[in-house]
Amino acid sequence: MATYRDAKCRLCRRENSKLFLKGDKCYMAKCPFEKKHTAPGQHGAAAARKKTSEYGRQFREKQKVKRIYGVQEGQFRAYYEKADRMKGITGENMLSLLERRLDNVIYRMGIGVSRAQARQLVNHGHFLVNGRKVNIPSYIVKAGDVIAVKENKTDNKFFENVKTTKVGNLPKWLEFDPEKLEGKVLALPQREDIDSQISEHMIVELYSK
Repeated sequence: MATYRDAKCRLCRRENSKLFLKGDKCYMAKCPFEKKHTAPGQHGAAAARKKTSEYGRQFREKQKVKRIYGVQEGQFRAYYEKADRMKGITGENMLSLLERRLDNVIYRMGIGVSRAQARQLVNHGHFLVNGRKVNIPSYIVKAGDVIAVKENKTDNKFFENVKTTKVGNLPKWLEFDPEKLEGKVLALPQREDIDSQISEHMIVELYSK
């Protein structure tokens, strides 16, 4: 599987949108995206002046969402196909599946400052889901699932800091108790619960061709 190893801030510039891939740095004045909005590379400024086709806009929207959630093309296509088989609106189903990834839930609870950090924490086996160890970032949580830091990890310096950190912007479909280092999925996320500026219908149109 290909792994992107270049500067993450270049991805924000490529998509001409803040993707919040670097945690606290994204909220600071020194954020590279605030200083330079053009796409990276030698021809970035020239590319911004070109008229983008409908396919180009759909493709860039798909790339943006892939980069927000940190998934590869094959994974992303699988989420779309699964969403298409579900009842309801395909685009909204797809976003709900992405939101329910365990790494994203850890990030939304405020345990990780970015999805990349949350993914690393999951990979290292720090979490239990309903009392069972889960170290798969793509694990899809369900309503009623309880996510907790393993008891033998709670004294870790990183998690000690989490206990004293105020949780901000916790979505209404989740709850999290910093002192217990435990959270719960109260309900499945709805479209209005997802604050990212995403035009999911463009992705559905792209894959429907």
